[in-house]
Amino acid sequence: MSEDAQRAWPVYRRLLGHAGVYWPFLLVAMVAMVVEAVAGAAFVWLMEPLTNDGFVNPKPEMAVVLPLTIVGLFLVRGLATFATDYGMARVGRSVVRDLRELVLGKYLRLPSTRFDTESVPAMVSRLNFDTEQVTQASSDALKAILTDGLTIAFLFGLMLWTSVKVTLAMIVIAPLIGVLVWYVGGRYRKISRGIQDGMGDLAASAEQSLAAQQDVKVYGAQDFERARYSGFANRILRLNMKVETTRAMSSAMVQILAALALAAIVWVAVHEALKGRLNPGQFVQLMTAMMGIIPSLRRITNVQSVIGRGVAAAERLFMVLDLDEEKDTGAVAVARVRGELVFDDVSLRYAREGERVALDGISFSAKPGTVTAIVGRSGSGKTSLVRLVPRFYEPTSGTITLDGVPLDDYRLADLRRQIALVGQRVMLFDDSVAANIAYAADATPEALRSASEAANAWEFIERLPQGIDTPIGENGALLSGGQRQRLAIARAILRDAPILILDEATAALDTESERLVQEALNRLMPDRTTLVIAHRLSTIEHADQVLVLDHGRLVERGTHAELLAQGGLYAHLHRMQFREATEA
Repeated sequence: MSEDAQRAWPVYRRLLGHAGVYWPFLLVAMVAMVVEAVAGAAFVWLMEPLTNDGFVNPKPEMAVVLPLTIVGLFLVRGLATFATDYGMARVGRSVVRDLRELVLGKYLRLPSTRFDTESVPAMVSRLNFDTEQVTQASSDALKAILTDGLTIAFLFGLMLWTSVKVTLAMIVIAPLIGVLVWYVGGRYRKISRGIQDGMGDLAASAEQSLAAQQDVKVYGAQDFERARYSGFANRILRLNMKVETTRAMSSAMVQILAALALAAIVWVAVHEALKGRLNPGQFVQLMTAMMGIIPSLRRITNVQSVIGRGVAAAERLFMVLDLDEEKDTGAVAVARVRGELVFDDVSLRYAREGERVALDGISFSAKPGTVTAIVGRSGSGKTSLVRLVPRFYEPTSGTITLDGVPLDDYRLADLRRQIALVGQRVMLFDDSVAANIAYAADATPEALRSASEAANAWEFIERLPQGIDTPIGENGALLSGGQRQRLAIARAILRDAPILILDEATAALDTESERLVQEALNRLMPDRTTLVIAHRLSTIEHADQVLVLDHGRLVERGTHAELLAQGGLYAHLHRMQFREATEA
């Protein structure tokens, strides 16, 4: 067995393990396959009495018996075919559903570092395209292998029963067909892996150009984007044509080899007939069996492409399922914390090769009911710092404690239940306003309205066509930036978490929207431990402490007034913003 085949078999066996969960459907389908193959062989067996008793030496009763028998056989075979198709389709579609759920669930449990190395479109390609290839390998291919394999076995057994010598003439050709099937299978798997990867690149290219369609138009880059997409599409075209060429050539070779086997059978059969060891009915029976075997052989050869694609797709899916999930070894369960956060000499270096230190020796504490503002130039490590609190990333060194307990010691779900996050890029879902505010939680209409009013969102919600039940489109496309932010704040208010993280929540808003959002945030922040990444320094003048980061290091700390008096980096950033505002 080749190295490629040795690697493919465990993958396919694991895939079949997912299908084995639905063994009742498989059992029904397999019984039906046996019935289907037996009915087919029985029809071929009828060729001898049909020829001898219907034409060579006609018998009157055969005019009734043979037609009724044929109708009965095909009725049974039709019912068996239906049971086979339904059973295997149910298994295949169920496996696809299960794998999609497993892979999506796995993605949502992976560390954030995974999302830094694989694009979302490539992940979606695995969920949609790869799983579709798997269903063909787990049901369609399996059905073809078993049904055609049983058909070949029964017809071959019938041929041996009829004439050993004639059948042996065909066996000479069989090893050549086996070698061809083995070679074709390896080639299919190799090409199919390239197709799976190419589909991810194709999806990523399309999603990026469509998501940035305004920039594409402004820069006149339509031809550039089309050319890039065309490059990926042409690569997939070439690979698919290699698959089709291999399939067509192998199918043609099987037919040629089968023709040689047929010629050998005819030659031996004629000699057997001349010696009186083969009557006309038996000859027709042998020829019909051989003609029934040829298409089954061709289908089994062609099914290699389906299995190859399925194994390549399953390999990619299982690679995701085998990845290490976020570390969740904590045993401390907590309903609600006080919210005292302490960073002690915390450093962070991202795993990407060559990445500089994102945070270096950060130490500070944030007490309940206080506001800690985090400022600095772009790339200074502000977002990296707040990402450590919900453990989206793990610190390279140092410790972070919450109420005196290291974050690692908390159960991950309990820790994140203590945190509400409002970012500059609000993520909303293609659902109603109410569903987005309540997101993954049960909430009464009164609670939804109360949170909306506190977030200054009710004034626009009640003007929507269906009020709080109005669909808002993909990522809130039907709302303005300020409206989306206020929905995110309403979600955070409803969550009522003791720790609040604001990641430049007002940076991209106009003055009026910023005022409404800031008012809503002022209602949200009391009695919580609030971390604010601030772009506009005017919004953090009343913060209890301001942390100034530069190149991943904490270079200044104090109140707004204290830092202005120091005349350091914070004062410099404040002067620049004041000058820009004055010029504007």
